[in-house]
Amino acid sequence: MMTSHISEGTKHAVDAVSVMTVIGTLAQILPSIAALFTIVWTSFRIYETKTVQGWLGKGAKDEEAND
Repeated sequence: MMTSHISEGTKHAVDAVSVMTVIGTLAQILPSIAALFTIVWTSFRIYETKTVQGWLGKGAKDEEAND
């Protein structure tokens, strides 16, 4: 996945921006396109979790292949 090359610090920063985007959108400060960004980013982050990777049968097998 393309986000595997992004550092953890960058991921946390974008997560923070994502949360602020949700707050801004709910307060009707930001346009709807910001909400779309948040949905896409959060979907990527959820997809990366070990739980979802396990459901998809990708988690442990792929990690062992990379070692």
